[in-house]
Formats: sequence, C-alpha cells, structure tokens
Amino acid sequence: MKPFAVQASDGVRLSTPIKGSAVVLADTLQTNGSLTVLELEIAAYDGPAAHTHLREDEVWYVLDGDFRFKAGDEMLRATTGGMAFGPRGVPHAFQNIGDTVGRLLIITTPSGLERFFEQAGKLSHPVDPEELAAIGRANWLEFGGPPLAVSDPL
Repeated sequence: MKPFAVQASDGVRLSTPIKGSAVVLADTLQTNGSLTVLELEIAAYDGPAAHTHLREDEVWYVLDGDFRFKAGDEMLRATTGGMAFGPRGVPHAFQNIGDTVGRLLIITTPSGLERFFEQAGKLSHPVDPEELAAIGRANWLEFGGPPLAVSDPL
C-alpha cells in the first residue's frame, strides 16, 4: 500500500438512491481494506432510509450544512465542522435539515461501502425498494425503516 492524496475533482462520482451523489475518495484497493472515504451531497430535507451496517463502523463529518442522525434510540445533531458516529450493528438514518444541499464526509471501517454505491448508482429513479434491499444484503447492509421525516423531533 502506498500513501496517496485525492483532490476534490479526482474522486469517482456516483449517483445515490436518494438522488444525491457520492464521491469515492478512498476505496478498498487504495487502503488495503482498512477504510472507505466518501463525500455525499444530500438535498435539503433528504436522507437515506433507516439501515444497519453489519460490518462497518461509520463516522459522519459535516463538511457543509445542518444534519441530524438517529442511531439506535439516540437522536444526534451536527452542523458544519461537527461529526457523529454510528457503530456497526446499530440501525441508523440521517437527514439534511438545512434549506440547501449539505455535504457529509463519511468514513467507514473496514472498507467496502463503496461497492454498495457503485451497484446502487446503476438503479433508475424512483428506486425499487426490493432491488435496493438486495444490493444492500449483498454488501452487508440491512434496510429496516423509513427515512427521517421533517416532523420527527430532534
């Protein structure tokens, strides 16, 4: 494994199931399986359905915006420069609660989450929940609930 740097324009941009984008900044091959680094752009009031990573711990660093994270029974909030952590095996969802597109830097360990985005990015919108669930299962993800709603309390 060699040291490397990635410029903002060098990452591989993929579509996400929530109509945003994911830029792969570091993947399994580059990190010898130790971690994946992604930058997600998420529309205002949007976020993924509740899901559980069966093998990865996940760090969410807020590059730009205002986000809330439901991890297990905890409701967490982080704004630009803040972060939250979701351990493997804990169901979670997050939502951009700002009025503009928000950006998250997501780091998962061990690596492999980029494969989910590579496969899910090929789905057409609106995404078929069964197809997405199958891609999730193939990548150690279980979906199990709706996205957070604007009306959900912080």
